[in-house]
Amino acid sequence: MFNKRLRETRMKCKFTQQNMADKLGISLNAYQKYEQAERSPSLDCLVSIADIFNVSTDYLLCRDEFIKSHGVSVDEH
Repeated sequence: MFNKRLRETRMKCKFTQQNMADKLGISLNAYQKYEQAERSPSLDCLVSIADIFNVSTDYLLCRDEFIKSHGVSVDEH
């Protein structure tokens, strides 16, 4: 699910995969593996992705519905 949310959010922000790879300081291939669900980012990289998109890590990890069900406000892009 993370890979789909990552791709959707990137496209909403009108970033290319290369833009994201450059912003994260990783190779294009490494970033593509995140969107293809072949690799997961490190915790530091996940936080950087959330910062770039101005969303929570919970949102990226598709935990926003879980959080909402517990009465906590979440930020959606």
